[in-house]
Amino acid sequence: MTVLTSLRGRWRPHSWIVPIGVGFFLLNLAALIMSVLVNSFAVNWFGTWLPSAFTASWYGDAWTEFGLAEVLQVTLLVALAVVGLALLLGVPAAYALARRDFAGKRAVTLLLLLPVLLPPITYGIPLATVLYKFHLAGTMAGVIAANLVPALPFVVLVMTPFIEQIDTDIESAARMCGAGTRQVFTRVLIPLLIPGILAAGVLVLVRTVAMFELTFLVAGPDSQTLIVALYSAAFTPGIRASQAIDAMAVIYTLLSSALLVLALMFVNPTQIVAQVKEVAPE
Repeated sequence: MTVLTSLRGRWRPHSWIVPIGVGFFLLNLAALIMSVLVNSFAVNWFGTWLPSAFTASWYGDAWTEFGLAEVLQVTLLVALAVVGLALLLGVPAAYALARRDFAGKRAVTLLLLLPVLLPPITYGIPLATVLYKFHLAGTMAGVIAANLVPALPFVVLVMTPFIEQIDTDIESAARMCGAGTRQVFTRVLIPLLIPGILAAGVLVLVRTVAMFELTFLVAGPDSQTLIVALYSAAFTPGIRASQAIDAMAVIYTLLSSALLVLALMFVNPTQIVAQVKEVAPE
């Protein structure tokens, strides 16, 4: 009876619901990705399991038709500018948040969480209205400013746990040796924060490349990033080969996957939520 009871406990039906559900989800996700990948190489594909023939010419057609050289250049410039400004402003802000106690610190931290947690479209429309009012919409500066709104708080939240891990005695020892605030920050803290800065930078790079809503609301003909160009090719009026659109989607997926793998090489995802736990209600 003991053995039978143990076997029944191991083979309870509800214990298989989660693995089956996860497996079903992963299977559908893999099938979706593979269908796009296969179609990007298909000459034609109607009513059969596989295309009748394969070709790589759709990638060249997509590169020419959608102007991917210019689109990738804009994407790179926007992403690097956002990363640079977010790190330049976010690292000192994270230091102040990690080292200083002041009235309203929890409220400031909560406000920093809002652009990260809220869907971008909720604040994207008012933000786009402001940028149009100041004639920044449709320009590279407007796209960079829009993407900087969620990127800057994200850098602060990622960098704060890294700074808190550094012992304050190191800063005190540097000050005792005659170092000023600027020297402590640039010669002591920055070298110790290099892993965190790299992690925050790469994560912001991934988020900026994948940011559709804010970029779409303020981008112009010459300031579209890859994700906006992909959505425009797929949903704007006109006749376009689905294989060329899928080829463009594959390029975007490869770019995003490479950036994500690069980010995971530098950051532990559990460090990102450390600051969120501090502001959780007791």
